[in-house]
Amino acid sequence: MRSMSERETWVLASHNAGKIKELTAILAPFGIALKSAAELDLPEPEETESSFEGNAALKAKAACEATGLVCLADDSGLAVDALDGAPGIYSARWAGEPRDFQRAMQRVQDELGDSADRTARFVCVIALARPDGSVAHYRGEVVGEIVWPPRGDGGFGYDPVFQPQGETRSFSQMTPEEKRALSHRGRALDAMIRAEFKA
Repeated sequence: MRSMSERETWVLASHNAGKIKELTAILAPFGIALKSAAELDLPEPEETESSFEGNAALKAKAACEATGLVCLADDSGLAVDALDGAPGIYSARWAGEPRDFQRAMQRVQDELGDSADRTARFVCVIALARPDGSVAHYRGEVVGEIVWPPRGDGGFGYDPVFQPQGETRSFSQMTPEEKRALSHRGRALDAMIRAEFKA
């Protein structure tokens, strides 16, 4: 592990303040100082790929080329089995502009209708791009089910309608620490930390 005097600066290719705060706290013990795309005034590239891996890599590589620093980006979403994996990589787009996840959650419920299969999973893929051109991918998933009506007032996105397997609460009814212990992003981050820092 690096000492604090040997801090390395990485870029998080995100303009999401909550995500930046969370990752800064997680990576600081490993000697990583995190700068955000917003802080560096980097544009958000259009997500044109057809997979979580592709979109995460696209964002990480664009930031890496612009800064010459190690960059990480994630792409995540909700995949509902009975909807053939939708909304998937289009999870944010289902919320429209401006983002309205009440509308997105209602659309999931409407499209599920009376389907008995309400199995779903949250997926997160983190891409870590280095100036030498290499890109590593780390994937995390959590399986659960769609519940209705929405429950809880914590979290964000589709959290109020997602109940992880083995739980009786939605992600929105959990503390941030409880959610992170189970979440797709937490699992992808843990995989990255194990591989990159041998932690």
